[in-house]
Amino acid sequence: MDESVYDKYKLAGKISADARDYGAKLIKEGVSYLDVANKVESKILEDGAGLAFPVNISINEMAAHFTPKHSDTALVFKKGDVVKLDVGGHIDGYIGDTAVTIEVGTNNYNDMIKASKHALDNAIALMSAKVRLSDIGKTIQETIKSYGYKPIDNLTGHSLEKNNLHSGLSIPNVQSRLDITKPKIGDVVAIEPFATNGAGHVISGKSSNIYRYTGSARSRMVRDIRTRVLAMKIQKNFNTLPFAERWCKNILQNTDIELRKLLMFGCIKDYPQLIDAKRGIVTQAEHTVIVHEDDCEVIT
Repeated sequence: MDESVYDKYKLAGKISADARDYGAKLIKEGVSYLDVANKVESKILEDGAGLAFPVNISINEMAAHFTPKHSDTALVFKKGDVVKLDVGGHIDGYIGDTAVTIEVGTNNYNDMIKASKHALDNAIALMSAKVRLSDIGKTIQETIKSYGYKPIDNLTGHSLEKNNLHSGLSIPNVQSRLDITKPKIGDVVAIEPFATNGAGHVISGKSSNIYRYTGSARSRMVRDIRTRVLAMKIQKNFNTLPFAERWCKNILQNTDIELRKLLMFGCIKDYPQLIDAKRGIVTQAEHTVIVHEDDCEVIT
């Protein structure tokens, strides 16, 4: 890896980790989701990074993919909520991605939180260019099961490339004996175990309020001027990285109709909420690492 790229990953990782820790302290009973999301994103920007994706705030049975809309002022954390806070910053497109689970005001799910965190630690200890990714999945699966919980089998970690949050590699959370893939030296990957007392499998729910621009070709089919302007500004401001509905309010006022049109034409993609199929509680832990020959380096 080029030294300048390495330095950018390291800085993105540090800024993302600082934002994660800052956000975790903000999550308390009665505090609004929107306030936490805005403050964490502002910290990433103030620290000198760009936003790699909207702050994800996923509650209880929701494993991933939710961020509040600009109007969601009534959504507040409740006592007993199990909150997954997933944040990411980038430096010139080089991304740090990290997550933590916080239980609000109770201690009912300490062991499940420990299960995902311990699985992450064990996966990091094993990760290197010499290890099959299926063995990482096996370690995660065995660790979470040792606590009496299930890993989520259809959620994975992922490799990261410039301006690409989910690039080629998938880092499984369960063993896959047929997969002999190994990472390469210099690969940057996000490892993110999920533990649950539910089905161990997620299904798609409602909109997450998170979108991604998919290409300019179809936007030329849009006749409405406001919608075309929004498409062009989304491309300019967010490139191919995910963005939030509320971020569009800084581009144009009252964009709900235009976003629906862009979805209809296939100019943007909507990320659905990911929910445990039996509505079990879900916990998550995540770090971004750089793969070396014999080990890996945590940058978040």
